Amino acid sequence: MSVFLSFDYGTKKIGVGVGDDITRTARALSTVRPDWALLGKLIADWQPNAFVVGLPLGKDGEEQTITRAAREFARTLGERYKKPVHFCDERYSSVAAQSSLRAQRASGERKHRLKATDEDAEAARQILEQFLNEHAT
Repeated sequence: MSVFLSFDYGTKKIGVGVGDDITRTARALSTVRPDWALLGKLIADWQPNAFVVGLPLGKDGEEQTITRAAREFARTLGERYKKPVHFCDERYSSVAAQSSLRAQRASGERKHRLKATDEDAEAARQILEQFLNEHAT
């Protein structure tokens, strides 16, 4: 079994998710500031085999300034922790995260009020599940 940590990268906050390739499911972990000490603690706690970074592309698949920043984050992540880094197209992951969180709240599954940081962690979960399903063996 391989464990993956996923990241919904942003310059002010990063959503983090965790999942594995056996169940091909993931869960939202948290949202953190872009701080290597905080990320290092999550990585030490979860001991992932690899990382998945959401690639923020434009509607037509074009790269943007944030795309280049996410690629740089992924490069540093891989070099720093000596683990493989995979990319996953994250177009519409935020919209899907908002919808999923609203549905959880409406069904009573999620008791607390939604916070802005919930969306980033949920987007990381969505990114990882998409990656795991696209790469199922």
